[in-house]
Amino acid sequence: MKILTANEIREKYLRFFEEKGHKRMPSALLVPENDPTVLFTTAGMHPLVPYLLGEQHPMGKRLCNSQKCIRTGDIDEVGDNRHLTFFEMLGNWSLGDYFKKEAIEWSFEFLTKELGISLDKLAVSVFEGELEQGIPRDDEAAGIWQALGIKKERIVYLGRDDNFWGPAGKTGPCGPCTEMFFWTGKEKSPAVFDPKDERWVEIWNDVFMEYNKTADGKFEELKQKNVDTGMGLERITAVMQGKDNAFETELFEPILEKIRTVILRSPQATEGSRDSSPAAQNDIIIKAMRIIADHIKASVFILAERLTPSNTERGYVLRRLIRRTVRYGKLLGIKKDCCADLAKEVMKIYQGIYPELSENQDFIFSELAKEEERFSECLEKGLMFFEKLPQKIVSGKSAFDLYQNYGFPIEMTKDLAVSRGLLIDEAGFEGEFKKHQNLSRTASAGQFKSGLADNSEQTTKYHTATHLLLAALRVVLASDIQQKGSNITSERLRFDFSFHRKVSAEEIKNVENIVNQRIQESLLVVCEEKDTKEAINQGAVGVFGAKYGERVKVFTIGCKENVCSKEICAGPHVQNTADLGKFKIVKEEASSSGVRRIKAILE
Repeated sequence: MKILTANEIREKYLRFFEEKGHKRMPSALLVPENDPTVLFTTAGMHPLVPYLLGEQHPMGKRLCNSQKCIRTGDIDEVGDNRHLTFFEMLGNWSLGDYFKKEAIEWSFEFLTKELGISLDKLAVSVFEGELEQGIPRDDEAAGIWQALGIKKERIVYLGRDDNFWGPAGKTGPCGPCTEMFFWTGKEKSPAVFDPKDERWVEIWNDVFMEYNKTADGKFEELKQKNVDTGMGLERITAVMQGKDNAFETELFEPILEKIRTVILRSPQATEGSRDSSPAAQNDIIIKAMRIIADHIKASVFILAERLTPSNTERGYVLRRLIRRTVRYGKLLGIKKDCCADLAKEVMKIYQGIYPELSENQDFIFSELAKEEERFSECLEKGLMFFEKLPQKIVSGKSAFDLYQNYGFPIEMTKDLAVSRGLLIDEAGFEGEFKKHQNLSRTASAGQFKSGLADNSEQTTKYHTATHLLLAALRVVLASDIQQKGSNITSERLRFDFSFHRKVSAEEIKNVENIVNQRIQESLLVVCEEKDTKEAINQGAVGVFGAKYGERVKVFTIGCKENVCSKEICAGPHVQNTADLGKFKIVKEEASSSGVRRIKAILE
């Protein structure tokens, strides 16, 4: 097996699929442009939502990329060997082109020939089928694997929870998948594959979207069958380097080394765990260091898209990540502000790969410093809250309030309690913490689900209306206004844009009037595929910070003599503005620093 760096694996993967006729796409933004079902991009398929539903992609039917992703549903689990907040997902797609045979054969070829993984180290799982739903056992995938040399004993059939993807909601595209596993044990791999043995680590997943689940729960075959694959770069890098986890690779080690340097200079590095045994202290330190490294990396990548910390949605996630970074730093005894120094290490790791980090470094450093200062004030208030607690015992609820409202990790609260001779109800804290996790995961299922966006007729109308809204804002307020995010449902649109002040009632009315005038003019909505440079030179507006492929779709609203909107977009859209109805702005408010938010409806 070859020892490869993360950069070598990423490039080797992309070149391999380019040789198989795939077009290399740049990584899309972490803030999805056209998917209201998620706060952040959590999988490589998010930017491809419209094309998985049947639209023609301007770069063709075969695509590949390395996609930046953020997942926060299990943020409280970060620090172990498996969970990461930011990661890269290597993926290749077939949009109605090749299917199971090619996907499996190429996965096998890349693993065994390009990466040099021994056949003896591999095992696979396939879907066991659901005859009551009319979905057969995936003997086809199993047969392809056997033909490639995977022994029958290394192939297992698993159910829906393990080997069936989707649909994201109640209806939509879905299908069986096959997963590839690598043996990480020190001893020889067993002849029979047992997926419950944690020494078998999943490294790749090929999803075969061949069904559409209808509203009445039936599974119909799709006219366009797609392949959607995903392989986590961090995990495969650890595997190729013989490491136990991603934190031991060059994707994290420089950040951890910087943390060690700071800790070694601090006489109170284990202050938060001084009542623990040496082994327990070491475990606490390792976990805290991993949380810091993970969270600062995620924060840097989010900040690179000019998002700012706030108390709602994406801004709240960013705020929580930064504050967890700081509070675990304090747990280790780090007294000075450390985020900027750690952010520099993140930028070094991805130098030349993601230039947006260095391009926005001043903004990143500034926002980190401001949030550290805000959090220091919050910690002072937390200490005041602690001092007012009834003496003798700190209740589970009080300990959780310190965690949730003031950012105190339980270790910090325990240390404060011990230093004052108080007891702490740890069992009560754990109970409150579990309730919090359950609520968070319930919310995540709706806000962070990996899924295809609502493609209903009404949502399509609202999507077109956002284009008219942006064009009107540029006329009324400023010609350089940029879209900073959108969330579109079948009931309303929400649009974030760059602007430094509150929009007056008169300006809102003017924006409304312009949008409604365009609707009344019955303007055509025309879609064209263009070279990206040509589209930009012709004045097409794109999402700030987005990286586009060689060709893009451009939606133009209006006639050639009177173009009122021209945007790079993935759709979907109505064909004529007359289909929209009456446009009404119902609210205008601040979203974050330098960003305003408009909510509007169609009547």
